[in-house]
Amino acid sequence: MPFEIVRNDITNMRVDAIVNAANSTLLGGGGVDGAIHRAAGPQLLAECRTLGGCATGQAKITKGYDLPCRYVIHTVGPVWQGGGKNEKELLASCYAASLALAAEHGCGSVAFPLISAGAYGYPKDEALKIATDTIRDFLFTHDMTVYLVIFDRTSFSISQKLYAHIQAFIDDAYVAPRYDEESERRRRYLNQMAPSDGASVPMMAPAARPPREKKEKAVRPADIAKADAGLREAALEDYLSRLDEGFREMLLRRIDESGMTDAECYKKANVDRKLFNKIKNQPDYRPGKTTVLAFAVALELPLRETEDMLRRAGYSLSHSSKLDLIVEFFITNGVFDIFRINEALFSFDQKLLGSGM
Repeated sequence: MPFEIVRNDITNMRVDAIVNAANSTLLGGGGVDGAIHRAAGPQLLAECRTLGGCATGQAKITKGYDLPCRYVIHTVGPVWQGGGKNEKELLASCYAASLALAAEHGCGSVAFPLISAGAYGYPKDEALKIATDTIRDFLFTHDMTVYLVIFDRTSFSISQKLYAHIQAFIDDAYVAPRYDEESERRRRYLNQMAPSDGASVPMMAPAARPPREKKEKAVRPADIAKADAGLREAALEDYLSRLDEGFREMLLRRIDESGMTDAECYKKANVDRKLFNKIKNQPDYRPGKTTVLAFAVALELPLRETEDMLRRAGYSLSHSSKLDLIVEFFITNGVFDIFRINEALFSFDQKLLGSGM
């Protein structure tokens, strides 16, 4: 997917460029800065000495040396001083300047840390929003894969209020997947009560089951054979002609109806262009569930229409899936920002929406 949040050590990222949250001297320091210099080797420091430092909000580029990337882009984030010292604009500039340098040098992939959210004290949830907003704006006009690399749980935070609202929604609606507890309970009871002389044991009355949704009766091969005895080819063709439109047809129709171009839609869905072309040009291709959900979000479909789109691709929403519940939470609250949804999914250790092959 064009933008992805991953948990990793940024020095291990195999991308064209990684971004270093540097200090203004560019001569190394603690945290991410120190780790990158150690992994790159002394040649990185030698090249940095020739750059004459870097101003806050700006970026400079060097070779990657011993790192598994071609380039290191060094940017200097603002120190948090309460929000009244132009910190937001300077932090956004760090991402924008770094992405511009990456594009200028032909990079197809770049990995960022969460800039200024460590020792520089920028509130993590606000730093995250600035990062994702700036990256999203860039990706609307550029083809590049961008990673936001989080080293550990403490390095990442969505709004605590939002997290609490999502958790409450999950707690109210979540139905944990489980085996048939009633059957297991009956089996244990019979094992405990079975007499040694082999006498019969009265069976427990089955517990009342909650009503289940009515499902269409499965058609057995034997039934087909009986009903099909006199079926003619023309009748079969007439039956097949009444099939519902599939996911691909619905997606392309809804894109046309939305007034978006194909590119606007797949970028808004955080889906790779190649994957979109596969969906568009291969009628039998079946995308992953997270891809279908991404398109439903991009098209801003209400919950019922989201469920319809999923059904046409062979999926459904389930209250035993935390991923599904989190997506449902955002849709029912009228929030269709794929980046915000993916931030929440990452916080709850769920797969992100986008290019799920």
